[in-house]
Order: sequence, then C-alpha cells, then structure tokens
Amino acid sequence: MMKRVVPTFLLYSFGFLLLWEWLRPIEQLTNTNHIEVFIIFLLIAFALPFFKVASIFQSNIKILFILFSINSFHYKESFFQFNWLQSFITNVVKDIGLLASRNWVDVSNEFRTCLFFILLWIMVYLIHWFLKRQRIFIFFLMTLVYITVLDTFTVYVANAAIVRTVVSGFAVMGMLTFYRMIEKTKVNNDATFTRKWMMPLAGMIAFSVLIGIVAPKAAPIWPNPVPYIQAANQNQNVDDNDGIKTIGYGTNDSNLGGPVLGNDDPVFQYESNGEMYWKMETKDTYTGKGWIASGSTPAPFRQEDLVPLYSFPKSVKTSKESARVTIHENYKYNFIMYPAGMNKVLEISPSDPKGNTFQIDTINERISFYNSNSRPTVPQGITVEFEKPEYKVTDLMQTTNFDPNTISPEFYQKYTQLPVGLPSRIQELAEQITAGKTNWFDKAKAIEDYFDSPEYSYDQTNVAVPGLNDDYVEQFLFDTKRGYCNNFSTSMAVMLRTLGIPTRWVKGYTGGDLIRHSDGESAKQTYEVTNNNAHSWVEVFFPNQGWVAFEPTKGYFNELSIDNSTEETEAAINEPPSAVPVEEPLQEEREDAKKSKSEEKSFDFSSVWNGSKQFFINNWKRVVLILGTIMAATGILYRNRGKWVPYFVLLLYRFKKKDDYFGEAYLILLRQLERYGLKREENQTLRNYADYIDSVFSTREMTRLTAVYEQYLYHQNLSEGTWAETHKLWEDLMKKTIA
Repeated sequence: MMKRVVPTFLLYSFGFLLLWEWLRPIEQLTNTNHIEVFIIFLLIAFALPFFKVASIFQSNIKILFILFSINSFHYKESFFQFNWLQSFITNVVKDIGLLASRNWVDVSNEFRTCLFFILLWIMVYLIHWFLKRQRIFIFFLMTLVYITVLDTFTVYVANAAIVRTVVSGFAVMGMLTFYRMIEKTKVNNDATFTRKWMMPLAGMIAFSVLIGIVAPKAAPIWPNPVPYIQAANQNQNVDDNDGIKTIGYGTNDSNLGGPVLGNDDPVFQYESNGEMYWKMETKDTYTGKGWIASGSTPAPFRQEDLVPLYSFPKSVKTSKESARVTIHENYKYNFIMYPAGMNKVLEISPSDPKGNTFQIDTINERISFYNSNSRPTVPQGITVEFEKPEYKVTDLMQTTNFDPNTISPEFYQKYTQLPVGLPSRIQELAEQITAGKTNWFDKAKAIEDYFDSPEYSYDQTNVAVPGLNDDYVEQFLFDTKRGYCNNFSTSMAVMLRTLGIPTRWVKGYTGGDLIRHSDGESAKQTYEVTNNNAHSWVEVFFPNQGWVAFEPTKGYFNELSIDNSTEETEAAINEPPSAVPVEEPLQEEREDAKKSKSEEKSFDFSSVWNGSKQFFINNWKRVVLILGTIMAATGILYRNRGKWVPYFVLLLYRFKKKDDYFGEAYLILLRQLERYGLKREENQTLRNYADYIDSVFSTREMTRLTAVYEQYLYHQNLSEGTWAETHKLWEDLMKKTIA
C-alpha cells in the first residue's frame, strides 16, 4: 500500500487530470450544462480515498452530492422538502422501464443526470483501482484514443488536450514504475533516492513536450478519413454546415469554413460566344461567420419581360448576346442560373401552355421558376439574353469617395455593413495594401492582386472552421492563409467595406470546361459546368458603372473587358516621337552619389539589428529548439560531471611532468572523492580521511599520497621525481571514483 505522502497526492492529481480530459469536450459537443458541478464531484471522489475515509462514508457523501445536484438542476423545491425526492424516485422507476424497452428518447433529464454521475463514479473507482495495482497504461491509452477520435471526427480541437494527456500519463506511469521497482527490490525509499528518480523523469517529460511543440510538423501521410466516410452517405446535403461538405451550390452560407469534397457531377451545359461566369444569388450581410440576406422582396415577371435587375448605366458600352443552357437531371433547385447583365428569359423548358412565371428576390437577386399553378419547377433548359459590358479605365477610376448625390445613404449603408466587433487589424491590413491609391477601382485591384502573394494558398481539404470567438476573415487573413473561393471572396469584400467601398458577395458557377468548339453551323462554343465549378466572387459598386465583378481567388481569372485608352494616349499615337536630351548630372548629384556609396559601405547597426530581429521572428521555433537543446545538454553534462570530468583531468595531467603539479592534483582528487560521495568531515584530519578512503577501496594508495602531500605542505618542496612516482597512485584513485 502506498503511503499518504506527496507522491501519492501527485498520483491522484494526475489521475484526476486524465479523467478531466474526458469531460472537457462534453460542454463543447453536447448540450450538457453545469460542467463545473461534475468537476467538483470528481474532486470529491478523488479526495475521499486519499484521506482514507471509510467506504460507507464515501458512498453516503457521493450520494448526497448527486441528489443535491439533481435537486438544484431539475427541481424548484428546497432540498429538504422531500416531495421532490418522491417524484424523482417515481421518474427513475419509469425511466428504467423505458430503458428496458429501448426507448432512449423519452428518458427524463434528471435520470440522464443521475446516470452521468454514476458513470463518473465508476470511472473514478476504475482509476483508483489502476493506481492500487500500479497499472494505468490502459486508461492512459483509452484517453488518448478518446480525444484523438473526437479531434478527427468533430469540431473539437485536441491539440492542447493531447499535450496535457501525454504529460499526465507519462508522469503517473513513471511514478508507478518507480513504486513497482521499490516493492520488488526492497530498496529503502528515502527522499534522496526518490528525487534521483523523479527529477530526471520530470526533465524528460518537459524536454519531450518542448521538442514536440517547437519541432516542425510534417504534413499528414494518410488522407483525412472523414470526407470519405461522409461521402458514403448518398443523401448528403451540400447545405449542411456540420462537418465536411461536398462542392456544389447551396443556399445556406451562415457558417462558412471547413474542408470540402470534390464533386464532378455535371450541372448544366451552355452554348455561347465564349466562357463566362453564371450567377445564382448575392448576399449583402456579413455576420463574422458567413453571409446572410438582409431581407426578401420578391418581384414577379414573365418570359421575355425585362428582368427587374439593376443593369448597366448608359455610360457603359455593352453588346447584346444570348446563351442557351441545358440543365442536367441531377440539378434539384427551381432557381435559374444567369450571366451578369441579364436582360430577358427568351425560352425555358418545361414550358407550361398556360404560361410560366418567374420571381426574383431583389435583395439577393435569386430567380425562381414556377409553372402556371405557382408550383416551384426545376428547369430543364433555358435561353437568356444578356448584355456584355466593356468598361473604360478612366470611367472606373472616377469614384474616389462616397457622394450622397450619386449613391443613396441607405444603399451605401447596406453594402458597407460590417458586424460589431470586427477585428481592427482587418481594416489596418486593407489600408496598408491600398496605401497611395486614391480611387475605388485602384483600391479594389490592389486587394484583388494581394491574394496572389505566395503566402496565400488555395486548398479545399486543410481548411479551418472558425471557433466561437473567431472571425472568419481574420482567421484566414492572419492565421491559416489557406482556403478556397469563400475565404478569398469574403475577405476581399470585407476589406473593401472597411475602406467604405460598397461590395456584395456573389455565388454561382465558373465558366466550366470547353467540350465542343464552334463549327460551320454554329458560331457558338459548348461548355460543361460541374459541381466542382461552384464558386463565389465579389462585386464592387461604382456609381457611374454599376456592379463590377472582381476575382480574388488564387488560380481563378475573370478578367474585365477594359478599354485602357484615354484621350491623351490617343493623341500621343498621332504625334511623332521627340528626341529626349541626355543631361549630364550636376556636380552636387555626383557628390551625393559618392556620399551614398560611402554610406553603403559603412556599418549600419540598425539594419543589422532589424535583420536579426526579423530572422528571429521567422525562425523563432528553430532558435528556441536549438537553445533548449543546448541548455538541456549543458544541464545533463553538469549533472554528470563526475563521470566525464575525471577523464578530462586524467588526460590533462598526463602531460604535466613537473613535481610542482602534485599539490594541484591532490586537491583535485579530494574534490572528486567528495563528488563521488566520500565527503570529508569538518574536523577530520587528512590522515584519518585517507584511512577512511583506503577502507572503502581496500587499498593503501590514499595513505601514501597523503603522506607525500603532508611533506609538500610542511616543507614546501619535494624530492625530484616524486610526481612521477605518485602519478600512478593518483590516477588509480581517480579511476576508482569514475567506476
């Protein structure tokens, strides 16, 4: 039996920490409340056996705590008004019958609470039994499996939990191994002996954890199993925001983030004069986690009517075109896809003889299709007329700030909306990117181009889900810097809004893959669009140009048709080029150039300091790892100096031949003997100490050396060759201390 001492207290503490890891995910993954009450129950359950409370009293205390907790959770009556207890017992009897009939849903909450307390009680007893048997590896392994499974298949992030579990598990296993060795070998367990075991154990655990934290992490070798498991469910809904989603159009964008599975199922084909994006809807309100529509204002229209969409102002040059769409049978929505600049629906199938109707929600610009009985109908094919814009760069660059005469304040407020508490560093980054830009178009292009930098990566699998207190855009811009279209487009829209530029988030499809070129009969090309082409992008509003599309997603291109010519450039084309005179630099300029070159050669301390600081910021993990390794190695060498220092001293004094070195060598031997554990008492003479050393090693070497040293002390001289004669004695004693 283990004594009730500090090590036993540590064993119970580590056991409690291991069991606590089982409770931590429950509050995040379930609707369980009052977790702190269950933690207090665990503390009581561990404290009672530690203080050797009798078993009958332990049971009574635990039962009273459980009943008091159930009363406070589920009953309004006082604990000492026992009417609630009768009601609870009645419900328990009823719930046991429900369990017997496998009716899990109708079990009462108070009985669920009671069962949870009983489960914790059993687990505490299990850990206590493991500790008494001095075997806890099985529970440690179960805990690791539990938290890693939750980390893989749920939103619970177990990075810190795994570290805590490893520290607690290794500590308790190391202590139990020590106690097993003590009992097996019958060694006297004093405080010094315990420290010699526990201190290296603590150092090993701390060093291992430090290495694990700062060491570079390799990419996963095996693919994430969750997408494949969920993909096996044929009825998976792409709108489901819990866990992994498959690529495709969906209507729910309130919680963005997380990995997506590829899906190459065809959605539609279209014939047109060229590749183009297809819109499904827009969103105007950013919540910090995703996008929602601020309202709904449906407007009906009929086939060949002008679609009530905001088109392009007259200042924008456009050309009318048409496209014919053939929709695949696996498309399940009654919404129609359309290109930017949509004018009319020319044809649609299935066609109702009594007339088809359409309805557009002017808030999110989603167009729905209905038959004559106003029933939602999935379209099979559609032909649309649209306008293709060609912008002038001088017109796009005209808008520099908000003008209430050109944009209504209500419209401007709606499309510059941002959630309360949006992290300020998002706006700071946007201002940094657009520094020096004076108009809205240049600012939008600067942010669009910013995402082409190497630090951002397009990724569909290793994509984070924002936590409860995380902002979706901030997480992408500053933490993960990897994601797919939703991450890039949302980030651009929000950054532009922080600059006061009205934007909206657009969902739809990219142009797809060319499957048939134009032939003699048709001048149009045919493209196929699959679920993998589902996409999102950004539209920016310019008062004199309307909504203009931008593509911030890395690897995607939706180039605007922009006329970059201006009146000045057109006039310059007709003018003959003039010779540009080459001027010699002035004397002052030559002197300044020489001065700048000399300054470049001089030592710049500030640049060295900034470079060193930047190097540390970029490589701080490696620096910490190297420093930690050096400190650990230094500590180990110092701790074991008694084993390696004598070798160094022996080698050093092998090359010292003068008799004067005898005194130094003797004092070194005294220090080594003390380091070995043969300490000289304060009032002990050298001769008595030499007799004690010789009795330990069963020799007369120390006595002979001490006699020579006394002669050296009293006469301050030695006969020639003394050190050569005694060197072998000194060396033998030094080697004995090493052994």
